[in-house]
Amino acid sequence: MNRQVTYVLSVLSIAVLGACATSMSGPSASATLAARSGSTVSGSVVFSEAAGKLRIEATVAGLTPGEHGFHVHEAGDCSAPDATSAKGHFNPAGKMHGHYDTADHHGGDMPNLVANAQGEARYSVEVSGLSLDGPNGVLRRSVVIHADPDDYKSQPAGNSGKRIACGVIAAR
Repeated sequence: MNRQVTYVLSVLSIAVLGACATSMSGPSASATLAARSGSTVSGSVVFSEAAGKLRIEATVAGLTPGEHGFHVHEAGDCSAPDATSAKGHFNPAGKMHGHYDTADHHGGDMPNLVANAQGEARYSVEVSGLSLDGPNGVLRRSVVIHADPDDYKSQPAGNSGKRIACGVIAAR
């Protein structure tokens, strides 16, 4: 009987610890995208930290097929009809706009979002140099989708066209 009690307690302990491990996730943030500049774009973006990187996952609908500039912008304000209230790209290091995978780029420069033929996009990327909070933090800023792809060269914003969706990034 003692052996059975030990076995049952071991199984229960493993189950409880497993439940704790799966329910404990790190801090995260999200943004609900609102259409801007006359578009019909909608969706959501989730931000979480993992292994010193910021993971960004998005689900978006109402886009034109193809690539779209996708950036974190300085201000957490999407109130303007054209999202100009979000200001420019988040740029904590004061660098020039550039490719997200090089040393010289705005903190808010990210890979383009790519929509399928139905105008839907699923996006998942990990970026270095950003966090949820602190000097490089995205909390209380905004995420913006542009009409055109970012060319990663043109200053100050990659020639990505009008802002067609915007969402304020808030802790979850």
